[in-house]
Amino acid sequence: MNQVSESAVLDALRTIIDPDLHKDIVSLGFIKDLKIEGGEVSFRIVLTTPACPVKEQMEQLAYKAVNSLEGVSDVKVTMDAEVPKGRGVSGNMVLPNVKNIIAVSSGKGGVGKSTVAVNLAVSLALDGAKVGLMDADVYGPNVPLMLGVEQKQPEVSMNQLVPIQAHGVKMISMALLAPPDKPMILRGPMLHGIVRQFLSDVNWGELDYLIVDMPPGTGDVQLSLAQLVPVQGAVLVTTPQIVSLADVRRALKMFETVAIPVLGVIENMSYFVPSDMPEKRYDIFGAGGGSAFADEMGVPFLGEVPLGIEVREAGDKGIPVVISEPNSPQANAFRRVAEEVAAQISIEAMKPELVILSKAR
Repeated sequence: MNQVSESAVLDALRTIIDPDLHKDIVSLGFIKDLKIEGGEVSFRIVLTTPACPVKEQMEQLAYKAVNSLEGVSDVKVTMDAEVPKGRGVSGNMVLPNVKNIIAVSSGKGGVGKSTVAVNLAVSLALDGAKVGLMDADVYGPNVPLMLGVEQKQPEVSMNQLVPIQAHGVKMISMALLAPPDKPMILRGPMLHGIVRQFLSDVNWGELDYLIVDMPPGTGDVQLSLAQLVPVQGAVLVTTPQIVSLADVRRALKMFETVAIPVLGVIENMSYFVPSDMPEKRYDIFGAGGGSAFADEMGVPFLGEVPLGIEVREAGDKGIPVVISEPNSPQANAFRRVAEEVAAQISIEAMKPELVILSKAR
């Protein structure tokens, strides 16, 4: 029996298309460490994010494609992930060990932006990514409370702050550095300095994703972040009602002005389903506003998160709902949203490579 060739294995794997990047996994360079010993074939599939929703499906397709080849007696597929470093935009400050910076923003307060940022960060960490969370909402820094670390203070090592770790996420916030009852009365230059310090004076280490919880609106912090570092993209949080959508429209235009790609829109508090009547759905704030807005503006709709007491209780206890109630509708929604965000980040990061590949063909 003739030994199967490497080219035959790669040809079989070329039939598998990445659903987000729309290229086959061989052309994308996902196949690593291909070994053929007699009839035994082994290789790794290195995806662009550990939060890939089709990871198991891709593994099964690869196994079947190679196992069907003549001369193959055994196939070993190892799934792995390596988050690509984002393209971003030109900036004055470089964070060489941080691959992707993602701003979580909203046009107005009260839409659950910080709750989304926290559960997004923790969800990505649960999927195996290295995640940091920068609480840039200096006027209302609630992230430490939501992570249950509001009593902790960061240490200083080698002239840098060491971020607090909670639920697999590294985090820094003004709430950790200032008395809890002290109001944040800050002008533009002071805000710029705080953002700079949180970026350059914090030892973030190696991160796949640095999630930045932005203050609501379109002010100084947003501009400072855009000026200081290459931001991979922005995630916009809204609720279904018209007033929220009007404000998030301004936020989207602001990010376009500073050349930061909008990764998509998340609709929070989309609807309410009573626990004792799961067949009922109440659209308390309206219905379909977030997806309609995303379609209108030509950006991805990343998903909707239902309203639920579980989210409020989890935030008050300092244990995000994706950990405290992992099987709840809200936790499942946050996990799906995290997968969509990771997919959009990969698409943005791979764009230069995809252009090169298309030209080569």
